[in-house]
Formats: sequence, structure tokens, C-alpha cells
Amino acid sequence: MQSALWGNFKARFGWEALAFEVQWETGGNVSATPLLALRRSFSLGAAIHFSLIYIPWGPQLPTAVPVHTDAERWAALKELAAALKGHVPPDTVFIRFDPPWYTAEENPPEEPAAAFVPEAQIPPPFVRASADVQAPDTVLVDLAPPMEDILARMKPKWRYNARLALKKGVTVRRAAAEEMSVFYDLLKETAERDGIAIHSAEYYRTLLDRGKVAGGCAAADTRLYLAEHEGDVLAGIVTLFRGREAVYLYGASSGKKRSLMSPYALQVQAMQDAKDAGCAEYDLFGIAPSSDPSHPMAGLYRFKTGFGGKIVHRPGSWDFPCRPIVYRLFRTAEARRRALRKMLLSFRKKLAH
Repeated sequence: MQSALWGNFKARFGWEALAFEVQWETGGNVSATPLLALRRSFSLGAAIHFSLIYIPWGPQLPTAVPVHTDAERWAALKELAAALKGHVPPDTVFIRFDPPWYTAEENPPEEPAAAFVPEAQIPPPFVRASADVQAPDTVLVDLAPPMEDILARMKPKWRYNARLALKKGVTVRRAAAEEMSVFYDLLKETAERDGIAIHSAEYYRTLLDRGKVAGGCAAADTRLYLAEHEGDVLAGIVTLFRGREAVYLYGASSGKKRSLMSPYALQVQAMQDAKDAGCAEYDLFGIAPSSDPSHPMAGLYRFKTGFGGKIVHRPGSWDFPCRPIVYRLFRTAEARRRALRKMLLSFRKKLAH
């Protein structure tokens, strides 16, 4: 999400991509890192204009900068935010960060664990966002070992389900961009069944098209995979391979033939292809913070942690107010909007059942 590809893609959907070079000085030496910021503008009538800045999973701190603790990372982020404030439009209400650093948890316990809470004392004026933009918790699967070892690290039932799908005749293939409408039909079915919000069909189609060449990132490769059985499309996923990273972005499934376990075969095939493409890590992209069965994302926690990766906890979304009074008004409005959206999604889920 700190790539030119992502900035180019989001620019098609109401965001302005701003590219910066951040220079970090340590002991007389200067290290430079790129930074992608996304700007969104709003208007209330003809006279009132304001904007927000969102920095997804940034900044990446260079290895030359001596930040070894959370407190040091947050101090560096505060210094960056203060400097960045002077280089963004004056109507900016706040800068929202999703810091990329994390703690990792190997071999998660079977019993529910306490939700992750950042241990650092977050320096003012940072304020916890009313909701996280990206899920701060995820599972990272190491693709460096042979595929046999990757499978061996999965829970036995997960290996069994992936092999069962293939044994029962499920086929997994990389689909063409023209078949995005097939995936979107699955996505709409999934949204109605699970009570989740989705983007427009154009959003996913653009991501698939631009993921090959956008922003000069020729190495980036956005892929659509479909799982089929006897003419029925059972499930699909969208992944993105770029450099050492492979990311599972979106998934959808049909209510048909669920006993064939097609989502397991899809993930294993995507991991194999990511490994073949030279990726070192497969990000399953979003779980609950713990195994608490009452959490809305508990199902994703169970499914994704079964693939044998390490559980990662990031700090989540944090705001650096630039115009404190306006920020407080925006924060109140945002919280109310999210509450209304949650209520509507819950209502839709009840109707679907």
C-alpha cells in the first residue's frame, strides 16, 4: 500500500496520490525513504472546504535510523508528522497513519487470548482513530521453505481440506480480467450472506487491470483465481504479488457445494504461485486480534490461522490533528457515520438470514 501502484489505483476513486521523499538524519548521515500519502477533499457548500491525509502502512523506517522500541518509533513518527504538516495543503484537518511495525505471535494458543494493545505510550497529539482503516492483525505465511514444509506447518485439517477439494474434482485456475464479473457475482452473494460492505464492480475490475502496469510497477501482478466444480464456480480470490510480498486482498464464495472445501484449495494454489513468482511472504490480510469467538471476525481468525503462519499485530489507525477544533467535529461525524453503517449492515445480515 506504499507503492506507486496503489496510489495510481486509488486516484481513480476519489483520492489524490501525493508522493514524498522522507530524509532521516542520524549521526550526520542521511537516509531517504519514499512515502505515499492519499488525500481526500470534502466540501460543505461553496465556502467550506477541507481535506484529510491518509498514509497506509507507512512510513517504512530505514534500517539506519536507530528505532528499536515502540517509544522510539512513535517519536520518529511524531517528528515526521510535524514536518509533513508543513508540506500538505493548508485545509488538511488531520493526517491518519497506519504504522507498519508490528509484534508477532508464533503458534497461537487454542484458547482465546487477550486482544492486542500497543504497549508504547503514544505521544500527543496522536489520537486513536474512531475505527481502523486496515485490519491491524493478520497472518503472514513464510514462503521460503519447500512447499511440502509449508503444507506441513498447516493444521492437519487444513491440509486435508485442500487435498479433499482436488480429490473431489475441484479445479483452481487463474482467471482472465474479463471474468471479474463472475467474481463480483460471488462477492455480492457473500456480502448478502455475511452482512458486509463491498465496493462497486468497477473498483475490483480497475484493480485487476491496473495491477499489471500501474505507476511503472511492472513487477506488480494482481491475479484473480477461481475454483470450479462441474461447471459451477464455487469461490474466488484476488491476490497481489509485488517483490517479496504476496497479499490475499479479497475473497468470495458461493453457497453451493460448500462441503468441497474450495477456499482451502484456492489459498494453497495462490501460495504455490506466489512462491514460484519469487515472493517470500504471503499475507492473509486481516483477522480478529485474538481467538475470541464473539468477535465479528472470529471466522476469519479460525480460517486464516490454520494455514500455519505467524500472527501479526500492528498498532492500527492513529490521527495527527492539524486543525484540532475542526478535527473534533469531523471525528464526531465519522463515529456517527460508522455507527449508522454498522447498524445498516447488521439489518442487512438479518434480512439475508
